[in-house]
Amino acid sequence: MARAKVVYSCTECGHSQPKWAGRCPGCGAWSTLVESVAEPAAGSRFAGFAGAAGGAEAVPLGEVEAEEVARISTGLSELDRVLGSGLVKGSAVLIGGDPGIGKSTLLLQATALLSGRAGTLYVTGEESVQQISLRARRMRADCSQVPVLAETSLERIGAAIERQKPEVVVIDSVQTVYSEQLNSAPGSVSQVRECAARLVRLAKSSRTAVFLVGHVTKEGALAGPRVLEHMVDTVLYFEGEHGSRFRVIRAVKNRFGATGELGVFAMTEGGLKEVRNPSAIFLSRQSEETSGSAVSVIREGSRPLLIEVQALVDDSPLGNPRRVTVGMEHNRLAMLLAVLHRHGGIPLAGQDVFVNVVGGVRLAETAGDLAVAAAVLSSLRDRPIPRDWVIFGEIGLTGEVRPVPHGEERLREAAKHGFGRAIIPHANAPRQAIEGMEIVAVKTLQQALQAL
Repeated sequence: MARAKVVYSCTECGHSQPKWAGRCPGCGAWSTLVESVAEPAAGSRFAGFAGAAGGAEAVPLGEVEAEEVARISTGLSELDRVLGSGLVKGSAVLIGGDPGIGKSTLLLQATALLSGRAGTLYVTGEESVQQISLRARRMRADCSQVPVLAETSLERIGAAIERQKPEVVVIDSVQTVYSEQLNSAPGSVSQVRECAARLVRLAKSSRTAVFLVGHVTKEGALAGPRVLEHMVDTVLYFEGEHGSRFRVIRAVKNRFGATGELGVFAMTEGGLKEVRNPSAIFLSRQSEETSGSAVSVIREGSRPLLIEVQALVDDSPLGNPRRVTVGMEHNRLAMLLAVLHRHGGIPLAGQDVFVNVVGGVRLAETAGDLAVAAAVLSSLRDRPIPRDWVIFGEIGLTGEVRPVPHGEERLREAAKHGFGRAIIPHANAPRQAIEGMEIVAVKTLQQALQAL
């Protein structure tokens, strides 16, 4: 029996070559070439293009009638928000997350809520039908009308979809699905790429919405070739801090909605429960005023969120003081400390500085700069910031306080939670007064420090 030809494929870009190398020649990534079985060539794919007839013609965009995208509500408002106000027919959604984070629980709940209004099919490749039934009983979800198929063959899954014609299909997970036309093992680069591509084509041709559950690597990225994220319409990440019952689902890519949208759930004995007011979670403040704590308003997608920034400044016994961050970029903190020293006259060269964003949320935008600086100053001087103060604004390298988008929406969110005073950029000052809130508009870091 002839020995199968072996090739090495890149898990990031899909590049293949006959020999292993430490670095992929296609994308330049290190240690991404894995061994797989080469597939037999099926003839020249590019032969006969000149004589092809009946091909599609280019159409000017002005002649194309824009139609409203039909959406299906999943029954979970937080999931609908992340998807862009609902699930689009014919779309392919890839959802990834750590093992045990709750991906299967979330999709089983959504499928149970959809089953009464739309045809559904839940395909499991990692668990048996009995295990899915036990999970549904633990969740106390009405899954009696949800068809469940325990199958990993792509051809059999496709036949079941064509036979039942569901509107929503869940594939849990795409790494377990394999095509009988390929010789490589399930989960390999060629299998994942080919199976995902055929499932996406099936979704487009049959107008069936497909959820693909994906594994993640040790670094937290979706496993498999990087092209997998380019093929689908929406990429969602399901995240959660270790030991916390709260889960956050985030849209990284969305062709039918805004990226960066955030949905918050709480894991309970009865499954995942939606959190209608996530600001209350991230504001886990103590009953007494403490130094080193400041409240800011960030924006995740279309939703303003109140977060608490904590800082600890202490004398450093080391020659090189430590700068430790949890929830924000390390280089951003180093820049803010330099601006505080240069334009605020606050020396921190001999101090260890630790900054933490409470609740597991990540401070990715620059609107939290002023709150971080205020928390650092509060810890250094050991003077607490009043509990009803909220602070936001971007700090520039020249010491100016720059405006941030949607300033008035942030202020109204803070006023709704009982905050009575706000230190904000001068350009974000609202034209009309906000009831119950005193606005302190500043132009420079020096003015902000004086207000503090």
